Amino acid sequence: MALEIHRHPDTAALDAALAELVLQTLREGIYQRGRASLVLSGGRTPRGLFARLAAASFPWDRVAITLADDRWVPDDHADSNARSVRESLLRGTAAEARFVPLYNGAPDPWAGLAAAAEVVGTLPRPFDMVLLGMGEDGHTASLFPAADTLPAPQPGAPAWFEPQPAGTDCVAVRPAKAPHDRLSLSPAALLDTRTLALHFTGAAKWSVLCEALKPGPVETYPVRTALQQDQVPCRVYWTL
Repeated sequence: MALEIHRHPDTAALDAALAELVLQTLREGIYQRGRASLVLSGGRTPRGLFARLAAASFPWDRVAITLADDRWVPDDHADSNARSVRESLLRGTAAEARFVPLYNGAPDPWAGLAAAAEVVGTLPRPFDMVLLGMGEDGHTASLFPAADTLPAPQPGAPAWFEPQPAGTDCVAVRPAKAPHDRLSLSPAALLDTRTLALHFTGAAKWSVLCEALKPGPVETYPVRTALQQDQVPCRVYWTL
């Protein structure tokens, strides 16, 4: 397990350091193959980061952006991660980036799974950067602890922590406690990246991270998907 932990004195310093990492990583991707791909997480935590990225002078027209996960709601819904990205990041020249949302209007994420995987498959791979968040239950993307994830409504559909068919980029999830069905990139897709970062704030989540770093099953603390693997170094960016 290769792990780097970067603690910052405050949110402004955290956002500035992470924005620098994102932009440098995307520059390298553009230099190496002419375009770059970025996977983002939603929620409140990255909004300051998104604002910094939106203000940066950068060739955004060479960047493709998608989400690590989203709630299965229309893109104009208040709970949509796609809406958050559009409002906080895709402004000014950053609006020139190619944005690939996960929601596609299907009745539920199981029905929309194939179409979502198809559009994710059009992005440059490996991704240049995947930026994950973490919940106080140890979930990341929409990979929730097994006890907090209801069985899939479709008979025979595997839960995210069960073996997935080869080449599966997306998984559908019905959380037991969190609102809305979800569609998430699969663990394999999240790790198919040149740079992996975990971004969070607060002492409570630091305590969760410390527990997740201990040996144990990934379905107990799904963030172990990022922390306990040897495919790509994980960089933790956090502040109190």
